[in-house]
Amino acid sequence: MPPGTRERALEAAVELVGADGVRALTHARVDQRAGLPPGSTSNWFRTRRALQVGVIDWIVERELEELDPAAVPSDQGLDGFLDGLCGMVELQIEPHAVRTRARYALFLELASDPEMGERLRQGHRRFQGWTEQMLAAIGIPDPVLASRALMAMLDGLLLHRLILDPDLEMRPAIEREVRALARA
Repeated sequence: MPPGTRERALEAAVELVGADGVRALTHARVDQRAGLPPGSTSNWFRTRRALQVGVIDWIVERELEELDPAAVPSDQGLDGFLDGLCGMVELQIEPHAVRTRARYALFLELASDPEMGERLRQGHRRFQGWTEQMLAAIGIPDPVLASRALMAMLDGLLLHRLILDPDLEMRPAIEREVRALARA
């Protein structure tokens, strides 16, 4: 079933932010990019701020849908966890590079706004909770501290690969970090 106008508008909005930054996000540009009649996006999102909230929520929901515990098996030990984690991280580059860029653009642009920054941080905390659970399941000591360290490192790797080095092999660094956390 083809996506409805709201979904098309949000997909186009994420593409705009991912390609051109948060300042490119306007109702008219979203309508144009989505191939919708003028005014369609504003029917769903009356203000630019409402559109920004919609984009943030859309990104978080799509990324949470992809957090399949079966994809990062804890019952297969550290190696199974690493295989799954590296696979999930690669998804953020291909096929979801634009969405990942949009997420980082939103963090950089809106994190200082109390309401929007909190919305972004809430989404991040959901991922951190999931990461804590996965690390605890494979026996990583202090999974709260470990999840913060791992997520910060993964964000740095993703940014580096997206911006500076598209050929960066991320697995060696991820593996080194996870094995160090396991020894802690």
